[in-house]
Amino acid sequence: MSGDEAALWRPPTSLVEQAHLTDFIAWLRAERGLAFADYDELWHWSTSDLDAFWRAIWDYFEVAADGDPATVLGAPEMPGARWFPDVRLNYAEHALRGGDDDAVAAVYASEVGPLAELRRGELRAQVAAVAGWLRRQGVGPGDRIVAYLPNVPEALVAFLACASIGAVWSCCSPDFGAGSVVDRFSQVEPKVLFAVDGYRYGGRDFDRAETLAAIRAALPSLEQTAFLPYLDRAAPTPAGATAWGDVLAAGAGAELRFERLPFDHPLWILNSSGTTGLPKAIVQGHGGILLEHLKVLALHVDLHPGDRFFWFTTTGWMMWNFLVSGLLVEAPVVLFDGNPGYPDMSTLWQLAADARVAVFGTSASYIAACMKAGVEPAAGRDLGALRGLGSTGSPLVPEGFDWVYEALGEDTWLFSTSGGTDVCTAFVGGVPLLPVYRGELQAPALGVALAAWDESGEPVVGEMGELVITAPMPSMPTRFWADPDGARYRESYFEMFPGVWRHGDWVEITPRGTAVLYGRSDATINRGGIRMGTSEIYRAVLGVEAVVDALAVDVPRSGAESELLLFVVLREGAELTPELVAAIGRSVRERCSPRHVPDRIEAIAEVPRTLTGKVVEVPVKRILMGVDPSRAASREALANPAALDHFIALAAARGDLTEIRQTGGGT
Repeated sequence: MSGDEAALWRPPTSLVEQAHLTDFIAWLRAERGLAFADYDELWHWSTSDLDAFWRAIWDYFEVAADGDPATVLGAPEMPGARWFPDVRLNYAEHALRGGDDDAVAAVYASEVGPLAELRRGELRAQVAAVAGWLRRQGVGPGDRIVAYLPNVPEALVAFLACASIGAVWSCCSPDFGAGSVVDRFSQVEPKVLFAVDGYRYGGRDFDRAETLAAIRAALPSLEQTAFLPYLDRAAPTPAGATAWGDVLAAGAGAELRFERLPFDHPLWILNSSGTTGLPKAIVQGHGGILLEHLKVLALHVDLHPGDRFFWFTTTGWMMWNFLVSGLLVEAPVVLFDGNPGYPDMSTLWQLAADARVAVFGTSASYIAACMKAGVEPAAGRDLGALRGLGSTGSPLVPEGFDWVYEALGEDTWLFSTSGGTDVCTAFVGGVPLLPVYRGELQAPALGVALAAWDESGEPVVGEMGELVITAPMPSMPTRFWADPDGARYRESYFEMFPGVWRHGDWVEITPRGTAVLYGRSDATINRGGIRMGTSEIYRAVLGVEAVVDALAVDVPRSGAESELLLFVVLREGAELTPELVAAIGRSVRERCSPRHVPDRIEAIAEVPRTLTGKVVEVPVKRILMGVDPSRAASREALANPAALDHFIALAAARGDLTEIRQTGGGT
């Protein structure tokens, strides 16, 4: 808990009166006879009476389905919970059922094209056409469709067409290398691939023709490829593929229809970051995602029909799936493909102005980059439509909260969130009826039985603990693909606390019910019994003006105390002098603890990160412990794989690594 009692933001009366959550509370009173004194009371009900809460969500949002929804939670065990076992529905039907044909469905921009709009009528027609083409290819319910596409309208169309017929979607963005894509796609044995010729990023063109050929060659199950000439509109269609224009033409005039499917029928397969071992192929169902995203986007993000909804993401991150669900509540989705820092860090803010974005979502690392670059979002541009700013991906430090309110004004609702690919939603984050406190997430989400547990499985308040979920959620994975006995699924979430989901994050639940995130618990540094999340260490280190990025790992040593290593990226022109080393150590000592002052500090050119921007801590630690680098981390899962070379060389120079490995040290 930050200790700052004064709220940075309180919801204005007008927002409270118009919020979906206010309407839902009134609906519960009128339709269910339920009254709640405050959000905390509502949350406790939503997590203690799961049947009543999720049936209320079903009825409030008027879910269209065949069958009887009377049985909500057929089996309550984790893992293995079964939701609404007697109904059949379709996610895409709900995404496309509302709004006039001339209402805006998507606004899109990229480095290869200017801002443009796609109407709901156009979207419906294109989805029908692509679905018709897929049916002609023999695609039906349960078949896997994969995509190697950027964040463009064609990806949206292809996904909804896939979902409409009950096929299963999985996607990688075209910045993934061939090996990384094949690691993901080969597990699911796809029938059809959607792909592009290349993409533009930071003003540079990246031709993917050879990569695409390698991917196709490595997928023996593939029967057809739909090819989108994106980077070069005149790019020739590869042999055996069908051009996107021909796909649309072949299905032109097809009826828009939807295959209603069992509640847990696979909607899509998301993948873990893949930094260690083969990526987990996470299966989520039509019904679970539909209910969860209706709930979170309406009640927590407070999207209304016509609100333009943006989140900076690629198609390879779960936030793309989250973003496109804005269509469920008739919110136009804003798509962007390109480098957020090109030509400078104000690019996304200009997009927000041009597209009249109402809710702007990004990552904590982007906010930090704007802070470092001295960006002034509102300078010279009209952000009058903007009312909410979401942050996710990693903990947003208190100084990030300060910057948002200084840069965007006190009327902006900042909702920092935390969830995961595993559930494709937020466990904790925005609540439009609650205040925002510096460095704190507003509250656990409705229907999410979130708690912080100590190592013995006891709940703790006011101190850091393991983030656990003690009751099932509809969007939890139905299973992992290629995990027939469920062993990998159980190991991933239920090994530490049987029957309880352990997510792998450190969280503190404050006495007032807010939450503070401290980063991954498997990257936590325990020194002399004092546990410290790496985000806290980074906050202290980045508070030193000369440091622009950092990575910390605690490496075991045989017969000695572990060694805390800190690697820093310095501002241009700065040097790692003894004075700077002392300043960094002093900052860590004062902000974290004396035990967490690094044993060694070294300057590096860049910090290795995943394709979604997360710092690669555990793989670096494994490399420094002597694990074969090819086993420690998948280079193709990294945004900057060359950044690993420094650590590989360092590991080779350290003399005690083999001994550590043989004596059992490690994670």
